[in-house]
Amino acid sequence: MWSYEAPLRDMQFVLEHWLQAPDTWQRNPAFAALDLPLAVQVLEEAARFSQGVLAPLNGHGDRQGCRWQAGQVSTPDGFVAAYRAYVEGGWPALACAEEQGGQGLPQLLDAALQEMLYASNHAWAMYTGIAHGAYLCLKAHAAPWLQARYLPDIVSGQALPTMCLTEPQAGSDVGLLRCRAEPQADGSYRLNGSKLFISGGEHDLTANILHLVLARLPDAPPGSRGISLFLVPKQLDDGQANGVHCDGIEHKMGIKGSATCSLVFDAAQGWLIGDVNRGLAAMFVMMNSARLHVGLQGLGHVEAAWQNARQYAAERVQMRAPSRPEEVAAQAADPIRYHPAMRRVLLELRATSEGMRAIGYWAAHLLDQAEHDPHSSAAQLAPLLTPIIKAFFTEQGFRQASHALQVFGGYGYVTEFAIEQTLRDSRIAMIYEGSNEIQANDLLLRKVLADEGRAFGLLLAELRTEAAQGGECGECAGFAQALGSLCDALASVVEAIGERALDDSEYPYRAAPDFLQLCGVALLAFAWARAARVSRALPEDDPLRAAKLQSAGFFFDYLPSRLAQHLGAIDGARAALAFV
Repeated sequence: MWSYEAPLRDMQFVLEHWLQAPDTWQRNPAFAALDLPLAVQVLEEAARFSQGVLAPLNGHGDRQGCRWQAGQVSTPDGFVAAYRAYVEGGWPALACAEEQGGQGLPQLLDAALQEMLYASNHAWAMYTGIAHGAYLCLKAHAAPWLQARYLPDIVSGQALPTMCLTEPQAGSDVGLLRCRAEPQADGSYRLNGSKLFISGGEHDLTANILHLVLARLPDAPPGSRGISLFLVPKQLDDGQANGVHCDGIEHKMGIKGSATCSLVFDAAQGWLIGDVNRGLAAMFVMMNSARLHVGLQGLGHVEAAWQNARQYAAERVQMRAPSRPEEVAAQAADPIRYHPAMRRVLLELRATSEGMRAIGYWAAHLLDQAEHDPHSSAAQLAPLLTPIIKAFFTEQGFRQASHALQVFGGYGYVTEFAIEQTLRDSRIAMIYEGSNEIQANDLLLRKVLADEGRAFGLLLAELRTEAAQGGECGECAGFAQALGSLCDALASVVEAIGERALDDSEYPYRAAPDFLQLCGVALLAFAWARAARVSRALPEDDPLRAAKLQSAGFFFDYLPSRLAQHLGAIDGARAALAFV
């Protein structure tokens, strides 16, 4: 009893009204041939694949999981056929350049695709989710011959890549890794060592797997300054198996259909990507793409939780509601959607999902603009948004899935209704691709304080512009005023943190988690202030217009309590933490 239907109407609203993306595409020569009808058609096809192929495999994949035997991994029944349909549909090539065999469409449309994939089947989408980041990494840093050899395989879907960073002693601190790479006379390298927690490190979806591996050269300096990046294929061009062996898979809390592997590299042949000892710089191209995708996992989980909770709340009848719409006949008991406690949960689910969608798509839209104009403000805003989206979205994915489970009551705790799978699946996203604590430190210390607030100032300017525009709209003026006040609070918080850090260097680290959450709330406020304003372009009798105003009203009614929580925690972080 779990279903998913792609929210195409809201996706189109974000593209057409919130982002006004078609106007931006017309000004960009790379996308000048793309218009809204074509974009909607792409999304409709993606919805058919996600709903018709992936969603029916979601529960089954969780129950069956992956199987490991003698170094080989079998994915759940139906996963291979689903991947074949994915490739035949041309989805791996969506946002890749035409000169590499791609379709040349914007990352904005790819973000919408990724949301649908993760909402319908998170575990399956783990195999494909890293591919675009690997494509970008090779495109930016690999030697021309290496690009010519392997980029077509990624774009066509003939090979799937992995990202091999973690080792038993080196998780978040990659400077501790020990995997070694020995240079060979033919220009290749031989890698020896082990990696773990490798998503899709071994599977049966493709014959070849392209491992992007961080390792050290013999004369490398210690720490993160001595790390290089290598491409290590599972299968060599002569048909021989490379020295890469999967010696087991993890048995996990969630995403059980995703093979999380331990890999051993035994004199495996590989080739350098980028410069010697500059592997992290090359890998971060891949990781930043992955972090946006992980944020979209959170969005997918909130959307799926919202849809299933809404459906259940409309069907489950319990007690008389204290109040009900006039058009509903009086009866002994009402659907729980009419009870105030459930109405609040459902409104929060809807407001969170739709607000996150606007911000997540905005980040992808900025990446499209930055790619074609690296000196634009978009190029400064996109990296600033990345840690917020990764951490805030994934926390909301878990939090809102938990709220949705509460709607189901005791049934939510049993596998029959599958919301418990959404809760389990969503939890990992707060950990991998850089834990949310690391994202918070990255945001405050590297993206705000170290930058002296330049990029953050651009973000505040975007929010203040929206507040000014909304202030001219009568029914939206209150939302705009609240957004403007929030901008003032954010500016004051950054200034105060910078001043206190002069006397207490640990203070920003203590304040960072709540600062990131505060920024996430501010972005949702931005999303809803703009959504309320631009929804006025819809016909007055369009239900979406009324729903947008209703959700905006709910969000800003409950905003003060969330602000008070995070502002209080940031102020309270002045007290040093005891060692325990």
